[in-house]
Amino acid sequence: MSYPDNFEGFAVVDSHKKWLSPEKVVYPAKQFNPRDVDIEIEACGVCGSDVHCAKGNWGEMKLPLVVGHEIIGKVVRLGDKCDTGLKVGDRVGVGAQVSACLDCNRCNNDNEQYCPKFVTTYSQPYFEDGYVGQGGYASHIRVHEHFVIPIPESLETNNVAPLLCGGATVYSPLKRNGCGPGKKVGIVGIGGIGHMGILLAKAMGAEVYAISRSHAKEETSKQLGADHYIATEDEGWETKYFDTLDFMVLCGNSLSAVDFGKLPKILKAQGVIASISVPDQHEAIHLHPAQLLGFQITQSCLASRAEIIEMLNLVAEKKIKLWVETVPISEENISTVFKRMESGDVRFRFTLTDFDKQFDQFKAKK
Repeated sequence: MSYPDNFEGFAVVDSHKKWLSPEKVVYPAKQFNPRDVDIEIEACGVCGSDVHCAKGNWGEMKLPLVVGHEIIGKVVRLGDKCDTGLKVGDRVGVGAQVSACLDCNRCNNDNEQYCPKFVTTYSQPYFEDGYVGQGGYASHIRVHEHFVIPIPESLETNNVAPLLCGGATVYSPLKRNGCGPGKKVGIVGIGGIGHMGILLAKAMGAEVYAISRSHAKEETSKQLGADHYIATEDEGWETKYFDTLDFMVLCGNSLSAVDFGKLPKILKAQGVIASISVPDQHEAIHLHPAQLLGFQITQSCLASRAEIIEMLNLVAEKKIKLWVETVPISEENISTVFKRMESGDVRFRFTLTDFDKQFDQFKAKK
C-alpha cells in the first residue's frame, strides 16, 4: 500500500485579516518513526482552542496553520515498533497532545500532559527536529502511538469526537479531585466543555451544581442532569450556598468575569477551584493574598492517555450522549462554524464530518 508524502488540510493563512477564511493547503507530513501511526481522518470536533489559535489570541503562530485536535479516524499505517495493540483499520482518536519525552517521572506516572517536552497537536514544534505539527481539519495525521486512543465500538464517531479534548480536559480534574458519590461538585460556565462537565460528573455519581451568570441555561442544565442551578446574578447566592461544594471546575473561555471574592465562599474549607480556562494571552487573574484564605486554586491541563481511555469507557458504559451539531467540512463551513463559536451560537459542540468528500485523492491507495 502506498501513502502520500504530503497531507492536505484547511488552514488559516492570515490570523489577522483572514482567520475566518481558511484555505485548502498541501503540507509535508512529519518524518515517519518506528512507533508512529498514520491516521486517515474521518471527523474532528471544533474546540474553542481552534478559534483562539486561528484568531491569534494566544500569540503569533507559524502559518499556514491547520487547527483541530478532537480527531477520529482509522489507522492506515503502523510503525514496525508499535506495541500498543493497534491494527490497521482500527478506529482511533487523537486529542490535543502528540508528544512528550515518555521517560521522565511525570510521563511514567500518567502525567505526560505535564511533561517539560509536551507538544501540542498543532502549532508547536517538536523538540527533536523542529517540525511544526498540523491538526485535524485535514486528510491525515501522523502521531506517536502513545497518543493514539482506541475508541470503544459502541461510541458514535461524531458524538465522541469532542471528548478527545474538551471532555478529557474536564474529566481529568473531576477524576483527580475525587468526583463521585457523596461529593458536591460545581461546574462553572455551561458552554461546550461545561455541558460535558455536567454529563461526566453526574455519570461519576456526584451531586452536580451548574453555575452560570444568569438563569438562561437553567432548564438546559437540568436536562443535562444537574441537580442544582446557581445564577450568580441573584442577590445573596454566595450566602445561600455558603460552605456547600467540595470542589468546582471553571469551564469558561475567560476568567475576567469570575468573582473570586464570592465564588470560593460556596466551597467547604480547603475546597478546590480547578480551572481549565486558557483565555486570551493578555488576560490575567489579580488576587490579593487574603482572597486565597480557605481554598485552593489550580490550573488543570488536558488529560493523560490513561484518563482519556477511562473516560471513554465511562461514556460507553453510561451511554452518555453529548449535544453535538454535525457540519460537513469545507472552507465555507469552517468559516461559519468559527463565526458561530465567536457569537456563542452553538448548543454545545460542533463536529466536522464528510472528510472523505474533501480529501478523496489523499486517501491511501492499494
